[in-house]
Amino acid sequence: MSKSSLKYHLVCGYAASGKSTLAKQLAQAHGAVVLSEDQLLAALYADELQGLSDYLRSTRRLRAAIGPHVVALLQAGQAVVMDFAANTVEARRWLIGLARQAEVPVTLHHLTVSKQLCWQRALARNQTGQHEFQLSQAQFEQLAAHFEPPDAAEGFALVRHQNG
Repeated sequence: MSKSSLKYHLVCGYAASGKSTLAKQLAQAHGAVVLSEDQLLAALYADELQGLSDYLRSTRRLRAAIGPHVVALLQAGQAVVMDFAANTVEARRWLIGLARQAEVPVTLHHLTVSKQLCWQRALARNQTGQHEFQLSQAQFEQLAAHFEPPDAAEGFALVRHQNG
């Protein structure tokens, strides 16, 4: 597989917009591995995650550890779907930087789902207890307030998905 045809996918959207579901679908369609930020953070730092500052600290540690492995997978010809919330310019800069190191193109999938629908989904998800993290409405709103809509000028092909 040539590097120009290699698939490296990113996802962004509000919490509970369907990013993990889409990541799994993309992986199946492209023979990719999915790396899930939520699963990794829960496995490594669950006891430390109480608020946004804990998340930011833990995610920095996770990025430092996993970044070189993502680059190695891409350089070895393995398609990768990063189920990491590419919801801020800073987060996207890190994710795109991995692709640049591996010299592969990036596709960012933006789930354009309303905040109201995402909050309803988060509530339903909380009730099932099947997600790694349960969000309060205050936490949901705090995360949503930090969301920065993506722009293809950041260095990726942009695909928009309506209603997750």
